[in-house]
Amino acid sequence: MEYRELWLRLTPLYDEGEARAIVRWVLESAFGMTTADILSGKITQLSADDHHKLEKMMARLEKAEPVQYVLGEAVFYGRSFKVERGVLIPRPETEELCDWVLSSCGDAVPCRALDIGTGSGCIAITLAKEMAAEVEAWDVSETALALAEDNARRLGANVRFHRQDALKPPLDSERWDVIVSNPPYVGESERAAMHPNVLHYEPEEALFVSEDDPLLFYRAIADYATEALCHGGRLFFEINPRFASQLTTMLDQHHFTQIATRNDAFGRCRFMQALRP
Repeated sequence: MEYRELWLRLTPLYDEGEARAIVRWVLESAFGMTTADILSGKITQLSADDHHKLEKMMARLEKAEPVQYVLGEAVFYGRSFKVERGVLIPRPETEELCDWVLSSCGDAVPCRALDIGTGSGCIAITLAKEMAAEVEAWDVSETALALAEDNARRLGANVRFHRQDALKPPLDSERWDVIVSNPPYVGESERAAMHPNVLHYEPEEALFVSEDDPLLFYRAIADYATEALCHGGRLFFEINPRFASQLTTMLDQHHFTQIATRNDAFGRCRFMQALRP
């Protein structure tokens, strides 16, 4: 079994560059190989047990299962987070959302931050590690909360986790300096354009929202934030560019000020910030 043979098996699903990168990631993460090892043919020297393990992983990859689930990990903000089926895989663009929160609020001491819809815990844990903050994180999924708590323990992050439905938040008053959320925002009409490794494996409830009410989660969070944020507190969202204009109008109607958007690394309008006056 050679490197070229392995990545060619993935080219029905991915372009050549991505197929190569996925196989390298597997060989480096699961088998401790360096790039030099891979290119010099060390794959052929795997033991029978490792060869069997690699073949099982390749079979999963050939069915379009995300490499992060196959490896059980995803890298986010330079840290390795455990991931598993039933929990959304952290995205590189969400690192940019964390950057915006940190650059806007990183010097505020003390800072009380809430992450709504935490999933793997990637946002909450990153904020807890990168700034002086008391961080709480909510999710409705018990699977996600168990995984997020495990990630926080492994990474040494002090985060309080609570099972909480974002659509039925508590009646809090001036409790937070920062609220951040990456809620479900993919419209049902966008399913057809999605890659099977997302569509067939990642949790639908963390991805999709009805076309009839695409701002469902944003509205509920904004309603909560109008009271739960301190005066001068900041609300941060990851958003679907399709709904940016509607979301801006909704936040304005909730009397938020300094509403601003920011593009991601691909030039898409992906993030929004607003201030409670």
